[in-house]
Amino acid sequence: MSNIIETNKLCKTFSNGGVQQHVLKNIDLEIKDGDFTVIMGASGAGKSTLLYALSGMDKPTLGNITFNSVEITKLNSDELAIFRRRNCGFVFQQTYLVDSMSVLDNVLAAGLLVDKNKKAVTEKAKEVLKSVDIEETLWDKFPTQISGGEAQRVGIARALINNPRLVFADEPTGALNSQTGKDVLDALTKFNEKGQSIVMVTHDITSARRGNRILYVKDGEIAAECNLGAYVPNDPDRHEKLRDFLGKMGW
Repeated sequence: MSNIIETNKLCKTFSNGGVQQHVLKNIDLEIKDGDFTVIMGASGAGKSTLLYALSGMDKPTLGNITFNSVEITKLNSDELAIFRRRNCGFVFQQTYLVDSMSVLDNVLAAGLLVDKNKKAVTEKAKEVLKSVDIEETLWDKFPTQISGGEAQRVGIARALINNPRLVFADEPTGALNSQTGKDVLDALTKFNEKGQSIVMVTHDITSARRGNRILYVKDGEIAAECNLGAYVPNDPDRHEKLRDFLGKMGW
C-alpha cells in the first residue's frame, strides 16, 4: 500500500511563561493508505498534538508533512482549510453537532462546504446516515433529542460525507458507555474494512484493539509500535499481544 502521510523531523514547541515545551520531537512517520492507526500514550505525551499536526489543524514548529502527495506544511491557512474539507474527516470526543439543526442538516451542511449540488449531497447524507445505522425516524430530530451514541454516529456520518482520504478520531468513545462505545467502534471498523484510512487517539485498550497498527508516544517521540494485523473480534491472542506491548511501554 502507498503512504497517505509522511512526516520528516516533525517538531512542535509551545512557550509557557517563557519556558519552551517540546511536545513533539523529530518525528519521522509513515501512514499507509487503508491502515487503522491507533496512537496511544500517557496524558501529555503529545498524542493529540500529533493528530492535529497530521490533519493540518495545527502547524508544526519545524519539519514537513506530506499528505496525499501535498506538502501541507507549505499551505497557508485558507489553503489548509480547503484541503481539510476535501481530504479529512474528524470525529471528536464531543460531537460538536449544531443543536439548532436537525441530524440530517448537520451532515448535509458539512457536505455542502465541498459540493454545492444540494440534491446529490442530500442523497449522500442519507446514505452515510444509513451506513452508521441512524434510522430515518431520527433524521428530523435535533442532537439534544438523540442518545450520545447516536450523536457520535451522526458525527461519523458527518466525517464521511465528503469521502475523506483519512478520518481522524480523537477519543471518540471517551464520553460513552461500553455498549454505545462498541457501536461507534463497530461503525469505524466497518468503514476501515471497506478501505477507509483512520488515525485514532485513545487511552482505551478495548478501542485500541480495533487498529492494525499501534503507535506508542512517549515524551513527544514515537517510542515503539505494535502491528496487530486485521481486526478479528473476540481474539484473545490480539488482546494479549496488545497488553504485553503496553506493559513493556509502562502502561
